[in-house]
Amino acid sequence: MKKFLILIILVHVNLFGQKNTWKADQLYADYHFEEAAELYKKSIANTNSMEDAIIEKLADCYFNVCDYQNAYKWYDELYHLNHKKMKESTFIKYVQSAKASRDYEKANKLINDFYADDYNRIEMVTTQKRYLDNIKESDSLYKIDNLDINTSKSDFAPVYYGDYLIFSSARDTSISKEKIYMWNKQPYLDIYIAERNKANGELNNPEKFGSNATSGFHDATLCFSRDGRFVYFTQNYTKKNRLKANKDGISNFEILRGYVKGDQITNVESLSFNSTDYSCGHPAISVDGRYLYFASDMPGGYGASDIYVAEIFEDGKTNKPVNLGATINTAGREMFPFATDSVLYFSSDAHYGLGGLDIFASKIESKTAYEIPLNMGPALNSNMDDFSLIYNPEDRTGYFASNRSLGKGDDDIYFFKKKEPMQYQTFSGYVYDKTTQEPIANASIVVNDILNDTLYTQIESDEDGYYEVKLPFKKEHELIFSKSRYTSETLYAKTTDEPGKKLEDNDVYLTSLESLTVKEGNMTKIDVDPIFFEYDKADITPKAELALEKVLYVMNEFPSINIMIESHTDSRGSDDYNHKLSNARAENTKRYLIANGIDANRIEGARGFGESKLLNKCSNGVSCTEAEHAINRRSNFIIIEDQKEQLTGF
Repeated sequence: MKKFLILIILVHVNLFGQKNTWKADQLYADYHFEEAAELYKKSIANTNSMEDAIIEKLADCYFNVCDYQNAYKWYDELYHLNHKKMKESTFIKYVQSAKASRDYEKANKLINDFYADDYNRIEMVTTQKRYLDNIKESDSLYKIDNLDINTSKSDFAPVYYGDYLIFSSARDTSISKEKIYMWNKQPYLDIYIAERNKANGELNNPEKFGSNATSGFHDATLCFSRDGRFVYFTQNYTKKNRLKANKDGISNFEILRGYVKGDQITNVESLSFNSTDYSCGHPAISVDGRYLYFASDMPGGYGASDIYVAEIFEDGKTNKPVNLGATINTAGREMFPFATDSVLYFSSDAHYGLGGLDIFASKIESKTAYEIPLNMGPALNSNMDDFSLIYNPEDRTGYFASNRSLGKGDDDIYFFKKKEPMQYQTFSGYVYDKTTQEPIANASIVVNDILNDTLYTQIESDEDGYYEVKLPFKKEHELIFSKSRYTSETLYAKTTDEPGKKLEDNDVYLTSLESLTVKEGNMTKIDVDPIFFEYDKADITPKAELALEKVLYVMNEFPSINIMIESHTDSRGSDDYNHKLSNARAENTKRYLIANGIDANRIEGARGFGESKLLNKCSNGVSCTEAEHAINRRSNFIIIEDQKEQLTGF
């Protein structure tokens, strides 16, 4: 199936190899990739030369036989040999090999570096990655089963046909050695029809379909017109039972149209846009029957293969095809389209995915306008090739093919059933600064599932301080609001089962550290009323406890803050006595904070200054009232460490 995915069958009638690698090049051209890889490696070892062209062909050999670990190794060698410069088509295979090897961190870095100056590309990748990350963190909507009908050979490209399913397969073991496809050492593809069990998706009694119209080479990927009169299918160019090559020695694919009579295909014709200079394949019909989607590497496209659409006339003929554009097509491979009334499904190896070909969905806005394609998630996709999806929205079931691990063969057909989507209510509101009443942008909102004690999701408020989160029916969630240098707040949301109900007006007010502190010169202090002490005593008074509640609040809300305690006395008594008294007051204040849960390591010191820093005129010998002396009996709390970023909620 692998080469069929790329659409182009190469039949080189002449070959001019390089002097040192001509045998490897010949094997490569004849699709003997494993044998070619061995010779390329020997060439590198014998000449001790790292030539770009040889390394790239060696990497391509491994890529073509799905040995992604070795492909990754040699693409990586090529990437660094060329000082991190690489043509985009090769770079895409490099990234896919990295992902297939499950080195996702490296793959993400490669993408960011390669497309650093392409804002539109980075924006699309970021959107696709964020969506995929959210899917990976949630329960899958899909139940998937590998079908008993699969063989050790390639089975793929399912298509609905009434109560039957038609698919492409290389299962015919009666084929002679001369009819073996050298790429994967399997028979050429044929079209099969099987009975479909609608209850469990299983397929039974497979037989060849339309054998009267087969070529003896690749016959695969077909679709039917809405009324069932016409069938469109993919076939190699042939002439007199031999592959037909163009002037470059290449045999491409074409899409044929025929009339359906039972299990026979008659009056077969080539569509007008076919050409021996390029391939067309993987046809699919829109639900209304008006348009034919297909994949092609015709000139003027965006990459290795693009998806096109052509209008279908009443007689089954087609108009000039139109490229679906840069939202769908990339520098890589887009193929295997399938359309419902509102969604285009297709496979791609260049949109952001999990590795190899992934299945994507894009909402159809018009014939040539589509929303950003989004990955279908880790159930339908894997680190290998996942493709040729079909879907019935009425019963929420479908089929796709994959060569993922633990399958029965090369490519297997899988049946899936989409679960009923979870229903939600919307919880929303605004986040404000409690002091200024201004909205707080980019506040973190961590949403926890209380029943399961797990993280449900994490979002941020927008530039207007607004947040909105969809919460599943009949659940209770805890929402923790926070932002650096702000306090945190918690709300609880309990949803019912009322569709469309919006749980709104849940505004939250956070207090900034700045509003709780005051600057004095180069010092920042907790803005708290002075801790007053009784004359000639160091005990914490009930009045002092009230003031210390604010200190406790600040230190609990901002665990990155450390403090220094300063205590002062009035001027009455000797200087030495007042110094000892202020030290005692500072130590008592420290003990009070520790007794109320503050870690002792967060209090860097507790110092007494006696009467050395009076706040008013009441120095020695000056007559003052008791109230005036009381002003000098105080403790202050100096913030001496605020270097760690406050990240509550992470």
